[in-house]
Amino acid sequence: MRISIENWLGPKLALIPFPFLLIMSVFMLIAPISPEPHLVQKFTWVVEGVGLKAIDIFDVFWHLLPSLILVLKLVFHFKQTKKG
Repeated sequence: MRISIENWLGPKLALIPFPFLLIMSVFMLIAPISPEPHLVQKFTWVVEGVGLKAIDIFDVFWHLLPSLILVLKLVFHFKQTKKG
């Protein structure tokens, strides 16, 4: 029996409310507010050619994770509404 990603991940994503994911995504994208958000800092480092360490890559992943989950939830939500 083959389990698809949609059948495995869809019900788990359905348990997370949209407002919570939206708030967490915005918060993690702008955190920390002072002196500058981590994502802006890391992007600046990449543009300037500063080498990123493993912890920096993990930090970027950690800050983008709620947004990634939100995008996945939206994709699965719109797939479900198209199916009927």
